[in-house]
Amino acid sequence: MKQIHYISTPVKRIFGDITVPGDKSISHRALMLGAIASGTTTISGFLDAADCLSTLKALQSMGVLIEGPVEQRVVVHGVGKYGLKKPAKTIDCGNSGTSMRLLAGLLAGQNFDSELDGDKSLRKRPMERVSRPLVQMGAVITTSEGKPPLTIRGGAYLTGITYEMPEASAQVKSCLLLAGMYAEGETTVIEPGLTRDHTERLLTSFSYPIQKTENGIVISAEGECVGTDVIVPGDISSAAFFIVAATLSPSADLIIRNVGINSTRVGILQILKLMGAHITLINKRLCGEEPVADLHVKYAPLEGIDIPVSLVPLAIDEFPIIFIAASCAKGRTKLQGARELRVKESDRIAVMVEGLQTLGIEAVTLDDGVLINGGKLHGGVVNSYNDHRIAMAFAIAGSVAREPVVIRDCLNIMTSFPGFLQTANKAHMNMRVDDERK
Repeated sequence: MKQIHYISTPVKRIFGDITVPGDKSISHRALMLGAIASGTTTISGFLDAADCLSTLKALQSMGVLIEGPVEQRVVVHGVGKYGLKKPAKTIDCGNSGTSMRLLAGLLAGQNFDSELDGDKSLRKRPMERVSRPLVQMGAVITTSEGKPPLTIRGGAYLTGITYEMPEASAQVKSCLLLAGMYAEGETTVIEPGLTRDHTERLLTSFSYPIQKTENGIVISAEGECVGTDVIVPGDISSAAFFIVAATLSPSADLIIRNVGINSTRVGILQILKLMGAHITLINKRLCGEEPVADLHVKYAPLEGIDIPVSLVPLAIDEFPIIFIAASCAKGRTKLQGARELRVKESDRIAVMVEGLQTLGIEAVTLDDGVLINGGKLHGGVVNSYNDHRIAMAFAIAGSVAREPVVIRDCLNIMTSFPGFLQTANKAHMNMRVDDERK
């Protein structure tokens, strides 16, 4: 496979007015619910990136007519709750863990056999967290020692269960809610902590009945999705890179438009504000069921903190760039309770610490977190290990470092943010593909 490397050069000031791509989590879920809805669903602001396209192609392989994406717009012609058809071959989820885990829930209740597989990286990621509760519901699923591929036997009789998740995971919750739409009786998912709630909000948008309890969600087969219009806000996980960039750049003044500020996703904002960041939410509004705002970010000196464990699930995807913020903060930052980071597209704790040490920062891995002593980022060559969020985090580091930073293996940025370089340079950063490095 062709390798692409980036070089990011320090800049004096980051400023401007930018937008970021549509929310990846919402794009995945809107496609799936639109596919099994009665009627047509139009998705505007759809994230036209590799991960979401894996979900789109999977649904097409099961007989769903989907038009687009054209200019971030997709039209899904729903086949109804029981209208999916057996795919002709193994469903390729690419690098997308969201696709695999959520589709496992959707497919557990179908009357045909199916298999889910992915690329080399996805094949290393744990899937027992979804297969185990699905089996409790009656699904017949086999894995490769708890990892992909997943083989799902069709025609299983699912019954609702009450499942207390051992750890907070929006993907596990969403998987079980999708399976619960096909199960006899009620399925109750109890969360140990707050996780992103896009699935619940979208179920409401698609007119599917759910009940919310103090710490859980209840769903049953007594309902059907009805096609609707979904407007996807900008992804706060993508905005996070530029929030941190502006926070660390002296005299910075940056506006990021149309960003989703769902209360289950704003851990990045809360953590940075605890560190001293200057972030203002302006033009707050609702975009369907999702709250949205424009973010106004200015430079602010940061202080190291002990990151509250309660905020970890609300910022789980943003920790690579939070680590860059911690590297430039005064004093020590400590993170614990984030073991989930070790089983993402890479071991994000180990990979980030390795890169930070290369750039001159004192950083130590913990079993479930990290210790970072703030300092001055130097230049150097770091490896992203083909992890999109690692690659983008170190690209931001290069903008605020003393010397240029070269980031190896950046092709995977296409999974979530195809226009990353162009957006960065619109904010007056200096990033480009490193054509000289093979």
